[in-house]
Order: sequence, then structure tokens, then C-alpha cells
Amino acid sequence: MKISIFGLGYVGAVSLACLSRDGHDVIGVDIDRTKLDLIMAGKTPVVEEGMVDLMAQVATSGKVTVTTDAQAAVLDSEISLVCVGTPSAANGSQDQGAILRLAEEIGRAIAEKQEPHVVVFRSTLVPGTVEDVLRPIIEAQSGKKEGKDFFLCFQPEFLREGSSIRDYDKPPFTVVGANHAYPVERLRELFGQLPCKFLETTVRSAEMMKYCCNNFHALKITFANETARLCDALGVDAFEVMDLMCQDTHLNISRAYLNPGFAFGGSCLPKDLRATTYLAKIHDVEIPMLAGIMPSNRDHLDLALQKLLATGKRKIGFVGLSFKTGTDDLRESPLVSLAEQLIGKGMQLSIYDPEVRLAQLLGANRSFIEKHLPHIGQMLRADIEGVIDESEVLVVGLADQAVFDTLASRCRPDQLVLDLVNLPNCAAIRAKVEGLCW
Repeated sequence: MKISIFGLGYVGAVSLACLSRDGHDVIGVDIDRTKLDLIMAGKTPVVEEGMVDLMAQVATSGKVTVTTDAQAAVLDSEISLVCVGTPSAANGSQDQGAILRLAEEIGRAIAEKQEPHVVVFRSTLVPGTVEDVLRPIIEAQSGKKEGKDFFLCFQPEFLREGSSIRDYDKPPFTVVGANHAYPVERLRELFGQLPCKFLETTVRSAEMMKYCCNNFHALKITFANETARLCDALGVDAFEVMDLMCQDTHLNISRAYLNPGFAFGGSCLPKDLRATTYLAKIHDVEIPMLAGIMPSNRDHLDLALQKLLATGKRKIGFVGLSFKTGTDDLRESPLVSLAEQLIGKGMQLSIYDPEVRLAQLLGANRSFIEKHLPHIGQMLRADIEGVIDESEVLVVGLADQAVFDTLASRCRPDQLVLDLVNLPNCAAIRAKVEGLCW
């Protein structure tokens, strides 16, 4: 099958690599020429487990081409997967500027096609966007009718940064929101071999369930952290309580995200929560629990800041900076926010994160770090040992066994450790250092 993919960030790049690996001809489309050059050179534009080898493999397979020309990509493909970003606007609503501009380009390209074209939106979109916003644009630009001359559908993705290839190959399910049978069958040809249920639903339901999934993930993280704060005040072991609760796999659903830790961040959960609460506000719907998640998340961040300031120490080392282990994504990372606030308080920071390399940061990821930590280059260290040695307090936000072992063997008795990831050898570290902040 001939497929064009618009937007080569985490979702788009992984989809390009996996689809071409599976034998499809894939055209990657992005406005960022750097990403295109990296892909054609057999290099990955994103840090993901397995992507280095996979991109090197598919770049020489003859199955991958790249372009900045959206019209040419549509004309030379049967199906377009749209994976462009939909970040938060200043007021919390969804910034749809990129996808609206792309819809116009796709519409103009469809005007020149004889055969029906299928457009699959994978970007997270506010419910109603495909039918009420994008369809009229594409129909106006193409002069054609959706459902007859071209088809639109929404297929939410469930790729977690850090494990995207595994999630692509073994998703929880495949959900397709469509108003016609034709695009459903084309997507069944494309993804029906995956070892999961293939579920059909309406476009609006598919759009909304993506928000529900991300909101629920965010809710579970916050629930665990609020429980941990209450347990701390009551002298109860929060990890033991959560472990007991998770024994119920019938009603409590799963263990995913249910682990007391640090605030959540990243490119999905914060912006989708903002969009959800904004939608409720403009429709006069009260959702106090969801509306309270972001403030609660900020409280968790503030608590970490207060604990660090209360130590009276000024030399602070960060082990980890991205919003989660296994990725270089710094967007809305709570560790970046914490570092930014500590610098504002006059603290001296040193940072170690094996995945964060300034020269390789691209697009929104690079813009975010340049805005919030413009002098990050002066704080980054190439090895964890240097960070440990020069710090009075260590903030551990990286869940990696090698890191844990190094901490256990190298921490000094006079150091403090703020454990944000539930260190597996915490007892060994506690026995060596002055105390644990968390």
C-alpha cells in the first residue's frame, strides 16, 4: 500500500519506520528539512528504543521517501496519515493552526485526484473537529464530497514515548472512527494483522476516547501522588497501600501509572487536560475533578521545590531531565520546571540525562528548552559520576538500573536524595546518605 505520513515527530516517525518495515511504500512529509535529511541518512529524528536500528534498516529498503510537498505526497499515495502536532494555545484551547493549514493543502491535492483518497487523522483532536472543521475545509478546497470522492476518519494512536515500537506492534486495540465502510476496510488491510481487537466507532467517539484515555492516565498518576501525600502525613507506607489496592485487577483495572512518584508532564497529558477543561468551560459544564488535576499536579511540583529549599543546600544535581525515562522529550517536563524554579532561587545545578543531547533536539522540543532553560548547556554533564560528586542534594528522576547501581555505590554520607522514581535499592542508598527528602 502507498501511504503518506504528515508530521514526523514521535508518532509520525515511528509509524513511518514500522509501516515501511512491514512492506508498505511510505512518503514522509514535514516542513522541517532537518528531520527529512536525518531520515534519508538512516538516522532517527526522535529518541526511541529500537529506532536507531530500524530507521537505518528502512532508509535503505527503497520503501521510504520524504518531501516537504504535501500535494505531491497526496497524489502519490492511497492513504494519508496525519500526525501533526496540536499543542495548547495560551488560553488552554487546542492550537489547530498546523492541521488547518494542512487540511487546505490536502484539499487542493484531492481536487486533482481521480480515485478516492483516504485521510486518517491520528493527531489528538477536540471532538467534532474532523466533521465540523476539517471536512468543510477539504470539501471547499477540493470541490468534492466526503463519503463519495474522498473519505475522512479518525484513528487514535496509543504509542507511549520510550516504548513506541513495542506499542505499535502490540497495541491495546485498534480504534477507527468513520462514517463509511470504505476507509474502515482500508485500515483493516493496514492494521488488521495486529494482535488486538479492531474496533469501529463514530468519528466523534474516536476523537473523544483519545482524550478520555489521556485524561484517565493523568488522573491515575495524580491519584497515586495525592494518596502518597496523605499517607506521608498519616505515617502510612504509600507504596504498600498502592500495592494492596492494585491486587484487585477486576475493579481497579490495571497497574499502569499507579505508582507514587513525581508530577506528570510531556506533550500529551497537560495539553489534553487543558483542552478538556476549556471545552467544559465554554459549554458551562462543571468537571471539578478533572479541572483540579493540573493544580494538584502543580502542588506536587511545589512540594518537591519546598523540600529542596528546606534542606538549605545550594548545590543540586539532577539525574534525569526529560518528562519520562527513555525519551529526550523535554516539553512540559516537571523536572525542567523544577530546575527553572531552583535556578530562580539562586541554586547551582548540574544535570545528567543520557538521552538529552542539545545538538539533536528539534522543533517544539528544542524551542521549549531554549525558553525555559536557555543556559542548559552549562549545566549538562556527560557522566552521572560528575553530578553525584559535585552535588549536596540529588534529585533522581531517571528510572534506570545502571543509574540506581551507581547511586548506591557512589552516594556520600553527607548527601540528600530526593527520590522521584521509587528507587528499587532505596534501602542501600538510605544506609549511605544523611537522609531522604522523599
